[in-house]
Amino acid sequence: MLQLTPQMRILVAVEPVDGRKGIDGLAQLCRERLTEDPFSGCIFVFRNRGGTSVRLLAYDGQGFWLAQKRLSKGRFKIWPGGDQPGLSLQAHQVHVLLAAGNPAHAVGAPVWRAVTPQ
Repeated sequence: MLQLTPQMRILVAVEPVDGRKGIDGLAQLCRERLTEDPFSGCIFVFRNRGGTSVRLLAYDGQGFWLAQKRLSKGRFKIWPGGDQPGLSLQAHQVHVLLAAGNPAHAVGAPVWRAVTPQ
């Protein structure tokens, strides 16, 4: 089981991918399209072309994890976009995205705050 924590680096692929791709195919997409190392420990998030499923790819130091969520009804209508092939999101935004919500409106606790001496 994968647990998304605020310390993790999470990268969402903006363009949809072929839903038939497995671990090796997605790892190659990480290298070629996202120009990232799939062995970096980053969590990579991909959506299929139909918008009905999402896959998460992660390397834990021993091997790859591949998790998939397929919606029983509807689609992931809101997906992060931009002119870059990948977009970095925070863990709480990915939780909202996986619930078929809008991660742009997700409000969470700040990931970092300055510690001031008292």
